[in-house]
Amino acid sequence: MIPRPRLLGELDAALGRSPIVALTGPRQCGKTTLAQAIAGTRPSHRFDLEDPVDERRLATPKATLETLQGLVVIDEVQRRPDLLPLLRVLADREPPPARFLLLGSASPDLVRGVSETLAGRVAFVAMSGFSLEEVGTAERWRLWLRGGFPRSYLAQDDAASLAWREDFIQTFLERDLRNLGFDIPPMTLRRLWMMLAHWHGGILNASELGRSLGSSHTNVRRHVDLLSGALVVRQLLPWFENVNKRQVKSPKVYVRDPGLLHALLGIGSRADLEGHPKLGSSWEGLVIEEAIRVAGERNAYFWGTPAGAELDLLLLVRGRRIGIEAKYADAPGLTRSMHSARHDLGLSRILVVYPGSTAYALDDRCDVIALSELRERLQRE
Repeated sequence: MIPRPRLLGELDAALGRSPIVALTGPRQCGKTTLAQAIAGTRPSHRFDLEDPVDERRLATPKATLETLQGLVVIDEVQRRPDLLPLLRVLADREPPPARFLLLGSASPDLVRGVSETLAGRVAFVAMSGFSLEEVGTAERWRLWLRGGFPRSYLAQDDAASLAWREDFIQTFLERDLRNLGFDIPPMTLRRLWMMLAHWHGGILNASELGRSLGSSHTNVRRHVDLLSGALVVRQLLPWFENVNKRQVKSPKVYVRDPGLLHALLGIGSRADLEGHPKLGSSWEGLVIEEAIRVAGERNAYFWGTPAGAELDLLLLVRGRRIGIEAKYADAPGLTRSMHSARHDLGLSRILVVYPGSTAYALDDRCDVIALSELRERLQRE
């Protein structure tokens, strides 16, 4: 077991301020384990809606739930959307005898249903796989290769980890998405997901993807949105600025977990990764995910122009604009793109994240840092 104190603290704080908390994340990212940890600190009751016994216990949900006190954990809540109106009624009791923790594999319908039905009563806590902070700097290469899903990261060797990820991809496409209410042929989504892996770090071009898949650009966009809603793909939105230049207006696309990216690309070892054409893009995705964990998704963008100037990540941190550049190089330096982004966007600082361990300054507003320093620097800026 790897402790996750920051997530536990966020979850505990959310339960302290809201009668209902929704813990969302992709399948197999550790939601149930985290819920068990928080439930072990207080009187609690648990219902797993994939368990037929618990499903029968909730055949009469009002009679079952209204008598409970303490923490009530409901796992796989997306299977019973009819519970949400009842939870709204139970949350309005004064004082509330129970607080409810809802676990669900993220889907657009689940998040929208919870937000609309439980507005003003629910707090959201998002989680994903292990972060660098949780596994430690010494394990950064293992985290990068295998990704953060607990069973992949903790596998006995790289081959076992890759096998787990390949099985995850298959069951996710063939079973999990169907359970989330999406009836799309698994082979269609597998082909798209594999193409997105090769597109990783690039500007989303739905028309070109559609031509390759023999599908319309509207279908491609819908399917990419589906994978994004399930938290396995990220669409990083562009930032617009009145700088008298044409600017990129389409999102960039990433496979969020580096381990899944490598499985889709057929990368099974560090040697495979270091010799692969997507090495730099893979590093970029890892850096972006680590930075967004600190700054939050709502504060993260990229910026680019058709002429080639670009910034991998623009973060809005306490009213300041921080630029992030990911460079897989021994000793990165200032580039024309960095100069252009700093001038056009009014950046307070640019942090260039590279795989080395020695930090150094490029000038008074641009520093090269190790990945392990990123969280601390963003919290300090």
